[in-house]
Amino acid sequence: MGQARVYRSIAVERLKKNIGGYRGETIDIPKVLREIEQAAAGKNWARDIVPLPSSTQAQPLNFIAYRRQVKSARTRFYLSTGIHGDEPAGPLAALQLLQEDRWPADASIWLCPCLNPTGFSLNRRENFQGIDLNRDYRHFQSEEVRAHVAWLQQQPSFDLSLCMHEDWESNGFYVYEVNPDQRPSLAGKIIEAVAKVCPIESAALVDNWPAENGVIRPNIKPDERPQWPEALYLVTNKSRLSYTAEAPSDFPLTTRVAALVAAAHTVLDSL
Repeated sequence: MGQARVYRSIAVERLKKNIGGYRGETIDIPKVLREIEQAAAGKNWARDIVPLPSSTQAQPLNFIAYRRQVKSARTRFYLSTGIHGDEPAGPLAALQLLQEDRWPADASIWLCPCLNPTGFSLNRRENFQGIDLNRDYRHFQSEEVRAHVAWLQQQPSFDLSLCMHEDWESNGFYVYEVNPDQRPSLAGKIIEAVAKVCPIESAALVDNWPAENGVIRPNIKPDERPQWPEALYLVTNKSRLSYTAEAPSDFPLTTRVAALVAAAHTVLDSL
């Protein structure tokens, strides 16, 4: 790591459950989404619901998003999670943030609390059709991504975006920063805040990307990528500064939720 700063992480032991995939806790996503709706009620949030073509009365499938838009907003922030159905900490972190209700008064917020509800029902990464939604933002094969992108196109550009994820293979929390305009970085502050509640990934290579103290700054060329994750679509079309927070799935769920909430608070406090 050379002269790079080393962050001291809280001592939390791995569960050693994840062998060949995620084997940890699951969540009742319809229940969590009801709790999210209740937490947002009466707090200046507009709720957008888009029924998808494959929805039935017995198996409803909707795209759901929330908007908290304020007059003369100084900044616009986008937050999403739940794109992989085996990453339960994200929707729970979104719920906690809504329950805390600590949003900056002069910021407009856009929130997508669960982009892949059928994946959670099946406890798998992909949606009910076997599509990894986080690889579908270039070709739009899935109903969920088509609905999400159509909704995004109706929204203004964002100053900053944060996508909350988990990684079942990681040894600690890490964050991707996509910052093509070289704006002031929040990555170090995110790591410093998360280190108080969750171990930080120490590997020098994560997902084949160079990492330093839990921060990955990928050299991305969109036209050369056959598949686009949500973050790449965002930085190409909606937001020139994007963070993807990855909590380590082989740690207790409460630790992972705390890590994502800490990352979100760090970004919100910067707005």
